Amino acid sequence: MSLEILYGTMEIGLIYALVSLGVFISFRMLDFPDLTADGSFPLGGAVCGLCLYMGVNPWLATLYGTLAGACAGMITAWLYVRLNILQLLASIIVMIGLYSINLRILGLAPYLMNETPRMSGSPNLPLLDAHTIFTPLVAEDFSNQFIVQPLLILGFVIAGWMFLNAFLNTQKGLALRATGANARMASAQGIATGRMVILGMAISNGLIALGGSLFVQTQGNADISIGVGTIVIGLAAVIIGESLMPAKRMWIITLSVIFGSILYRLFIAVALGNQTLQNIGIGTEDLNLITAVLVTLALVLPKQIKKWTRRGGAS
Repeated sequence: MSLEILYGTMEIGLIYALVSLGVFISFRMLDFPDLTADGSFPLGGAVCGLCLYMGVNPWLATLYGTLAGACAGMITAWLYVRLNILQLLASIIVMIGLYSINLRILGLAPYLMNETPRMSGSPNLPLLDAHTIFTPLVAEDFSNQFIVQPLLILGFVIAGWMFLNAFLNTQKGLALRATGANARMASAQGIATGRMVILGMAISNGLIALGGSLFVQTQGNADISIGVGTIVIGLAAVIIGESLMPAKRMWIITLSVIFGSILYRLFIAVALGNQTLQNIGIGTEDLNLITAVLVTLALVLPKQIKKWTRRGGAS
């Protein structure tokens, strides 16, 4: 594996670490099966891309993309809390709706810039000449791009990890954790569980959309298809991290999620670059299949290892 590929893998792994932290909040902490991630990830990218295309400050554009994702999470939670729609169904409704909204957002930029007379949806938005958060730090010949971008994204991941751990140790954070652990008990203690679910889903999808905002800035375009499989990738990172770093302290658990995301991308890079697998026809088109196999192994292997250990001890 070349150094450039390694840096690129680390870059994508760090971006999806933010996604994995968001998925951890919804699936593990709130026990909320949330498929909104497949819509909020490209939503963050679409809103950020729209702002960048119109010349908005890239830091503000990244913030707007994050807030858009938080709003999507709040809508999903509101459908569940206020309208009593099943969790999974509520997230599917929002995910489907966001697909059309994202198409509209991506097609809005050329219309607002008077480049087209009619406002219509678009599956992608080019950002090759846009000013991003990486632009001031990247050399004119792009010689340091493969180092600068992962380091800056690492700063976002560390900041997100520190914010999340600090929040979870506050009164609101403890109430959020209690809501996910036992909603009836939390409600009996006077916690507004509905508000906690809405808050948790907002933070979850805000982190996911932040990942989408950073992703489009590294790729040079915003595309409607970047959200495909987001939830699977996030779950894979969570499962791999928890399997390799089992812990009870929250800061270690969230750290394991970040490492799980990086390791997942490394596994993918090694699998796609393996000569033996290439010889039998495995290529980039099999990315989702490799992901499914990795998730299955991460779910099954820890249980099987425990069984083998118990049998060995008994014998």
